[in-house]
Amino acid sequence: MHFSFAPMEGVTSYLYRNVHAACFPGVDRYYAPFIAPDGSGRFKGSALRDILPENNRDIDLVPQVLCNTAEAFLAVSRELDAMGYREVNLNAGCPSATVVPKHKGAGMLADLRSLDDFLAEVFSRCALSVSVKTRMGLQSTSEFPAILEICNKYPISELIIHARDRAGMYKSTPDLAAFAAAFPDSRAPVCYNGNVVDTESFWKVMSTNPTLSHVMLGRGAVTDPALFRVLRGGAAMESAELRGFLDRLESAFLQAGLGEHITLARLKEVWYYVIYKFPGVQKQQKAINKSRDLAAYRDAVSALFAAGLYDPAAPFRG
Repeated sequence: MHFSFAPMEGVTSYLYRNVHAACFPGVDRYYAPFIAPDGSGRFKGSALRDILPENNRDIDLVPQVLCNTAEAFLAVSRELDAMGYREVNLNAGCPSATVVPKHKGAGMLADLRSLDDFLAEVFSRCALSVSVKTRMGLQSTSEFPAILEICNKYPISELIIHARDRAGMYKSTPDLAAFAAAFPDSRAPVCYNGNVVDTESFWKVMSTNPTLSHVMLGRGAVTDPALFRVLRGGAAMESAELRGFLDRLESAFLQAGLGEHITLARLKEVWYYVIYKFPGVQKQQKAINKSRDLAAYRDAVSALFAAGLYDPAAPFRG
């Protein structure tokens, strides 16, 4: 089985990825949070910093691009090619309300003729392998056969299917029946994505797709950084491992030059997921969320771990 770590904007930066790989090795591939270029293909320095090879030395990384014009996608791809990358991932799945109306992310699924034209231009000119991460439709997963028909026209290196429609955002139950129906019809290799948060949800996917060989984890893996190990039959994460991971993450943020307040904000974003490992800790959770500096944050985290409420089997339930 091949496991990948999904891109999560604001969370899985190169600093997070490097600490995760050091503490919990075994992820086959990481995907960088999307690059969002302007119409000419230019993108912000922070996005460039995140994908620089020197910032991702010991991990297999695939950059992802979110845009709605082939020219912008191709411009970014040329820069990635010059850096030594051999694959670029198209984001056709982001469900955000700030993205979809611009016909980006899952918004690309609103006009399949435009999606077809986009892919035709990209595959006629891109020097890199192109994988695609997509939702199964805008309003319904029943839209996916038409989407897949277009994808099958092109030599997509891998089709990563998030088994929800855009309307379901991240709350709906993944449509495993629709995924299982589509899986054998894809000409490209398929990766499953969508709400794999523990061994139970993983085996539920595998029970209907026994030949599936690639699964991508996102929120479940931020909640449980050792989840990849667990799914391979390894040991559950101990509380000391989690504490050490979070401490190393804090140090990495500070050593990279992030200020105290930015570091604190980044840590709170991670804790939004990690807190699920501590069921019923409203008081301690509020203390972390309300901390105004790192000293208060450290005190709150120490109190939480000292309370002995850590549950290694508790998954993400958001």
